[in-house]
Amino acid sequence: MPYDPQKHHRRSIRLRDYDYSQAGAYFVTLCTRNRECLFGDVVDGEMRLNEFGAAVEESWKWLAEQYEYVALDEWVIMPNHVHGIIWIVDDPGRGSSRTAPTMKRKPLGRLIGAFKTVSTKRINEMNGTPGAPVWQRNYYEHVIRSEAELNRIRRYIAANPWQWQWDGNNPVHIGRRQRH
Repeated sequence: MPYDPQKHHRRSIRLRDYDYSQAGAYFVTLCTRNRECLFGDVVDGEMRLNEFGAAVEESWKWLAEQYEYVALDEWVIMPNHVHGIIWIVDDPGRGSSRTAPTMKRKPLGRLIGAFKTVSTKRINEMNGTPGAPVWQRNYYEHVIRSEAELNRIRRYIAANPWQWQWDGNNPVHIGRRQRH
């Protein structure tokens, strides 16, 4: 079957002309491929990570260790998705000299790509499935523009395990969602 650019065209959810490498707070959600529950289970409102979930957690923390201009805020790993707030900062304030001051920061999309690559590699090594996809191709992002919005999103992330039974990413509900 020939490639149809109309059928395979994806509309970008990114803000046009926005510099995603600039300092600020970004809320992201990443889902597993086919929303497969890979990372553990929610039990009594608490997320219990399995070994794959622990690998995702290590990879998430790796972002802030690898890139001195990245700081992690509230985040949660769910059975089939991750919610997190990533800060890109101008002044890391860590006293680190790992990178030259002139080093260009990676934009948010490249940071997410690095996270996906590292976490996928770790999971595939554990699972013995080199090259197997773990994540959906894209991810959701939202530029956080106010302190009130930041606090609302922090509460949403923290409460996510308690809300799992109603979550649209819960396999019990996938397919029941109305598409507009």
